[in-house]
Amino acid sequence: MHYEGPIYRPPSEANSLLIQVTAGCPHNRCTFCMVYKNGPSYKVRPVSEIKKDLLEARQIYGPDVRTLFFPAGNTIAVKTEDLCEICRFSREVFPALERITVYGSFQYIYQKNYEGMKQLAEAGLSRIHVGLESGDDEILKRIKKGTTSREQIQAGRMVMESGIELSLYVILGIGGKERTVHHARETARVINEISPDFVRLRTFVPKINTLLLEDVNTGVFEMLSPHEVLKETAAIIRNIQTPTCLTSDHYTNYINLEGKLPDDRVNLLEKISSALKRDEKTFRSFFVGNQ
Repeated sequence: MHYEGPIYRPPSEANSLLIQVTAGCPHNRCTFCMVYKNGPSYKVRPVSEIKKDLLEARQIYGPDVRTLFFPAGNTIAVKTEDLCEICRFSREVFPALERITVYGSFQYIYQKNYEGMKQLAEAGLSRIHVGLESGDDEILKRIKKGTTSREQIQAGRMVMESGIELSLYVILGIGGKERTVHHARETARVINEISPDFVRLRTFVPKINTLLLEDVNTGVFEMLSPHEVLKETAAIIRNIQTPTCLTSDHYTNYINLEGKLPDDRVNLLEKISSALKRDEKTFRSFFVGNQ
């Protein structure tokens, strides 16, 4: 099997077979992301090569693979017909497959429209992990996300209506002190409009070789303290009204929050309230990320 460049996968795909479909990211301009800043340039691997890797994986792991993840950063940008062919072939090679998953940004999902998403669902694509980051248009502009809250909502609904599971990632603190109120309010608004299956929390950590780290170092961007991040988290949770599964399965977070909204709202807020009673020095210290 062949791999090029950094290979990342969500924590929930820890036990999945990884078959690389793309290298790099077609957008690669987000100010907080370091993953592909030094390459490789975005490219889609030939379908024939991907099929060879799938057949090789069957020889190694047998036919009973249950979950399959297609790196790299924005596999949803692959031509719909090619991604459909890869999904169908995967299910032929691994008849026991329960889930096929990709990363994807809303700007590329939006370009495919509902028909494209429905075709992918019928071909066997099960779940898409999307970096929402924020629902605040000003923050999205500042971090050069390449999308708007309106596009996020429309693309998110396309995914949900197609029958593909949607896992959204929110970056706590990505608006800094200046936009924290807007970030919490607008992010909850977009989540309510989309009604995703999962909301996954990540706390902003500045990464090496990124524009946002430069802004942190020069004081242009003021990071939230641990207590401020927790208060922002509470505000988001209070304002999410749609049913969704909330999780914070990541090393960047100050506390672990797991539950279903709105059912577990009170328990989640109580956990945050308890954490706010701790001295801020007891939380993890500031660090610059390198992965």
